Amino acid sequence: MTEKARGDTRERLLEAAAELIAASPGEEISLRAVCERVGVRMPTLYHFFGSKEGLLDAVVEHGFELYLSAKAAHESSGDPIQDLRDGWDAHVAFGLANPGFYTLMYGQVRPGDVRPALARPTQMLRELTGAAEQQGRLAVSADQAAAHILATNIGVTLRQIILAAPDPELTAAARDAVIAGITGVHSDDASKRAALLTALDYAVSRPDVLGEAETALLASWLRRLADAE
Repeated sequence: MTEKARGDTRERLLEAAAELIAASPGEEISLRAVCERVGVRMPTLYHFFGSKEGLLDAVVEHGFELYLSAKAAHESSGDPIQDLRDGWDAHVAFGLANPGFYTLMYGQVRPGDVRPALARPTQMLRELTGAAEQQGRLAVSADQAAAHILATNIGVTLRQIILAAPDPELTAAARDAVIAGITGVHSDDASKRAALLTALDYAVSRPDVLGEAETALLASWLRRLADAE
C-alpha cells in the first residue's frame, strides 16, 4: 500500500467513525461498522489506531484540525469584539456541518483532559478576549469572558445538533446576550453609541457647516455622550 493510499484509508476511517457518531450522538459506535463502511478489515483499523480509544482520540484530533483550519482561513475584522461575534457564528456553523466530529470534540469530555488539540481553540479565544480587555471593553476579566463564551457557545451548538435542527434565532440571541454580559454594553446602548459616533464623524468631516469652533465644541459633547453609553 502506498503512502497516499494509507493516508486515504486512515482519513476514510476517521470520516466513517465521525458519520456513525453523528447518526447516534452519545451512543457507542461499532468498530466493525466503521470497517464495513470503509470496506476494510478490523486489522487495518487496529494498524492505524491501535484500539477503539485510539480511533476516537484520532477523530477528536482530526476534528480540531478541521476546526482550526476553518478559523485560520477567517480574516480578522481588526475589532476583537466583532471577531468574538464572528467566531461564535463560525463555531456553531462548524458544529452543524460536522456533527460527528463536534460531538466527540465537545460532547464527550474527560475530566482534566489537557490534550493540545483541546487547548488551542481556547487559547485563540483567550487572545481575543485579552485584546478586548486591553482596549478597556470588558466588564469582566479576559479569562472570565472566554469561559462565558466557550461554555455557552458549546451548549448552544450541542443543543442544535441533538435536535437535528438549526436554530439561528437561538444562536443570535445567545451570542448577543453573552457579548452584552461580558462587555456591559447592551444592544440599545450600542445603537445609541454608534449613532453618536456617526454624528461625530459627520460633524468633524464638515467643519465648514458649523464653523471650526462650534464643530470642536459639538465634537466634545458627542464624545462625552458616547463615552457615557
